Amino acid sequence: MAERIRVGVLYGGRSSEHAISVLSAGCVLDALDPARYDVITIGITPTGAWLPTSPDPAQLRTANRQLPSVAEPAGGAVTRFGSGPGSALDRLGELDVVIPMLHGANGEDGTVQGMLELAGVPYVGSGVLASAAAMDKAFTKTVLSAAGLVVTPAMVVRQGRPVRTMDVQHLGLPLFVKPARTGSSVGISRVTDYGELAEALELAFRHDDKVLIEAGMAGRELECGVLQDADGSVSASLPAEIRLRPGFDWYSFEAKYLDDSSDFDIPAQIGEAAVKQVQDIACQAFEVLECSGLARVDGFWMPDGQFVLNEVNTMPGFTPISMYPKMWAETGVSYPELLDRLIATALARGKR
Repeated sequence: MAERIRVGVLYGGRSSEHAISVLSAGCVLDALDPARYDVITIGITPTGAWLPTSPDPAQLRTANRQLPSVAEPAGGAVTRFGSGPGSALDRLGELDVVIPMLHGANGEDGTVQGMLELAGVPYVGSGVLASAAAMDKAFTKTVLSAAGLVVTPAMVVRQGRPVRTMDVQHLGLPLFVKPARTGSSVGISRVTDYGELAEALELAFRHDDKVLIEAGMAGRELECGVLQDADGSVSASLPAEIRLRPGFDWYSFEAKYLDDSSDFDIPAQIGEAAVKQVQDIACQAFEVLECSGLARVDGFWMPDGQFVLNEVNTMPGFTPISMYPKMWAETGVSYPELLDRLIATALARGKR
């Protein structure tokens, strides 16, 4: 019998998406084949302590609308990695590959990827450059636009600099005000009146000192998954369309994770030629940003037949309702197979 691959699942973290990371990790643990993988889990608390944790996925689920979290160490003693046998740092050195199931700052932005590069441990997902570039939504638009891809109109605002109505009127209404470097709809507001702008900016600045003000798009909201295999080839999933139910104006954090708010069409009902266009553009965005392993590309299918890019997520959610695994399942790649291929790609990249 072949020796099992030692896989580390790293989750939690010091970001506003901590709970989503925990949920994703629980689903990953459910799907990893114990006959193939020897799984070790490391949780990062909201304050930044790295702790060896139980690989029991039952502890990483939502209960009574309460999102899960990595518990802080008993007694309040917080250390970054710990030391000695059985510590998180010690476990990290035992691994063949790491799945950094971290969303948002201090995990999806190149920081953890850089640490794993220095440690010489292969890992799933994009490297330092692509992770950092895609994490910053404003920078993502700059890079994609420079490559000739069409992106949603937006402007960048820095904390402490006043924003007047006349500064944003060229974007029209509604506007979406969002932190430049978060995800999962954290800190985002939909502005339908310029009088709401100040409050929306205040909320966004609680999460980041760089904020994006985007034009609301009169298109159909689409997402497409991109997957890179061990030989370097890149393919795209069937795209999905998000359709909000009555009573919901946009795909907010609550709408995504706590409320039964939306329906999905996979594939999006836009016609075969349009599906192919969306897939091609998603793969182009992946390659322009020099992503690795996986990404979810989000955008809008416009009435004029154009796919306008909005964001690229280098470590999309892996929860039961997350679109990335759903899209690949409809494309013919099951959740366990998806993880197998991502791990194989990470190991192959680690040998280069």
